[in-house]
Amino acid sequence: MTIPERLSALRALMEDRGYDVYLIPSDDSHQSEYVGDHFKARAFITGFTGSAGTAVVTRTEAGLFTDSRYFIQAAQQLEGSGITLFKMGQPDVPSLTDYIAAVMPEGGTLGFDGRVVSAGRGKDLEKALEEKHARINDSEDLIDLIWKDRPALSTKPAFALGIEYAGESTADKLVRIRKAMEEAKAGVHVLASLDDICWITNLRGNDIDFFPLLLSYAVITMDDMRFYVDEKKLTDQMKTMLAKDHIKICPYNGIYEDIKCLGTDKAVLIDPDRLNYTLYNSIPSGIKIIEEMNPEVLMKSIKNETELKNIINAHIKDGTAVTKFMYWLKKNIGKIEITEISAAEKLESFRREQEGYLWQSFDPICGSGAHGAIVHYAATPETNIPVTTDGLFLTDTGGGYMEGSTDITRTFAFGKLSDQMKDDFTIVLLCNLHLARAVFLKGTAGYNLDVLAKLPAWERGLDYAHGTGHGVGYLMNIHEAPAGFHCKANGKDTSPLEPGMVVTNEPGLYIEGSHGIRTENEMVIREGQKTKYGQFLYFEPITYVPIDLDAINPDLMKQEDKDQLNAYHAKVYELIAPRLNEEEREWLKEYTRAI
Repeated sequence: MTIPERLSALRALMEDRGYDVYLIPSDDSHQSEYVGDHFKARAFITGFTGSAGTAVVTRTEAGLFTDSRYFIQAAQQLEGSGITLFKMGQPDVPSLTDYIAAVMPEGGTLGFDGRVVSAGRGKDLEKALEEKHARINDSEDLIDLIWKDRPALSTKPAFALGIEYAGESTADKLVRIRKAMEEAKAGVHVLASLDDICWITNLRGNDIDFFPLLLSYAVITMDDMRFYVDEKKLTDQMKTMLAKDHIKICPYNGIYEDIKCLGTDKAVLIDPDRLNYTLYNSIPSGIKIIEEMNPEVLMKSIKNETELKNIINAHIKDGTAVTKFMYWLKKNIGKIEITEISAAEKLESFRREQEGYLWQSFDPICGSGAHGAIVHYAATPETNIPVTTDGLFLTDTGGGYMEGSTDITRTFAFGKLSDQMKDDFTIVLLCNLHLARAVFLKGTAGYNLDVLAKLPAWERGLDYAHGTGHGVGYLMNIHEAPAGFHCKANGKDTSPLEPGMVVTNEPGLYIEGSHGIRTENEMVIREGQKTKYGQFLYFEPITYVPIDLDAINPDLMKQEDKDQLNAYHAKVYELIAPRLNEEEREWLKEYTRAI
């Protein structure tokens, strides 16, 4: 079926069942940022394949709400579909909730599958619809009725992280969690967020492409834990280890009936942004519900010493692979055919050479020329073009290793560059350097520091309409709460930055129709000096790949900027050169030279 045909089929079902508006988010039943094929309902109904976006369908209209990362991609993929693009955060563009309230008729009905809508969003919609005296029906997945060849849920096996990788046992993690439950005055803790559950159990899965997560739910009490998962995915050894920690294995979807049987004598701790609406509404009335961010979110974001040591080792391996790739590009561009897809494949071949490499940590973004201006561009056979021999080539990629996941963006220069390209590249570099050298008091949040990165762009009347960075999980989510850098504060950005967190620093500039630039390093937050004013923190970059000197205009840089870049490049050479052959080392010496 075409997209218009799918919309027509959905509207027929809506009319038959009495829905005036139907909501299709990007989420799975666990509010994951990226989802398995079974859960890609929004992509099915709209044709838009980006990771973030929500579709709203009425009897006569259809809209897609997405953020600035996907404005260009969404506009292209929605063309001819009859679906209107709503650019979130732009002037005169309503919020998703306001739009639904506006198009809802008096006494109407909003429908959605309550398993793929967060409790927080569901409650916001309830409130927004009160004036229209409208109701919500969250019991039907209408997309499932028209998606005839829908992929089944993943049945791929899980794997375990040993203590040499995790650095902390499940038993010790549960002690910390139960202490947090006591402090919150809760006797039961219900979880649906896959990364939190994987962190607790030291298990990983293969249920989502690129992200080693295991479809599961959990209910934790002061005495035990119920782990809702497809048992066939677990080995006998895993089951034995779980049993030792008083973890009972239950059927994956069994939580939906079990939660209805919770006793009313103990308060329940939940995170409304990380628990689905159906589960939330299944908690028996009369039970006190404590709504807070899951304690596991902060716990897992602060990496222990074992994790940090492993992560740095992973970055040395990854830096070797990406540096070899850069060398290969510089030596072969214009001599052999290199396309966006073949370049991505070549980069992964260098990663496969590294010990402990598992897979790419996300779908690679490799955009040449104008494609680099599409922030989350993913090349397809239809869009694949040769890498430019005169211009810029943006690559945002990562590798998953047993020692952790990486996320790195480098923009490479080939042939003749315009003055604007060099200036833009240098401005992005300055944004990166300014944030990287920040020193700040403990208790500072990411949004407090974002202006440091934005200032070199803002001073020139430029901006990049995305966050400057995000937390990074340990062989888990690449985008990990609660750390991040955004210029507009919201609840997710107000958590203080803590020592041991790993965050990205990835400013960019995007000139539609011409070029895109992003320079990204991961950084560990470290403790600096402690004075009478408090504990100071700083960033240690842990991505070890040259920043392309061929694209820099040094006239835009102050001496402290040059010194900082030179020191970074000296570190890259120190760590990566011993892992290269002689020819590659000589080349690296040139591309890490002082300027």
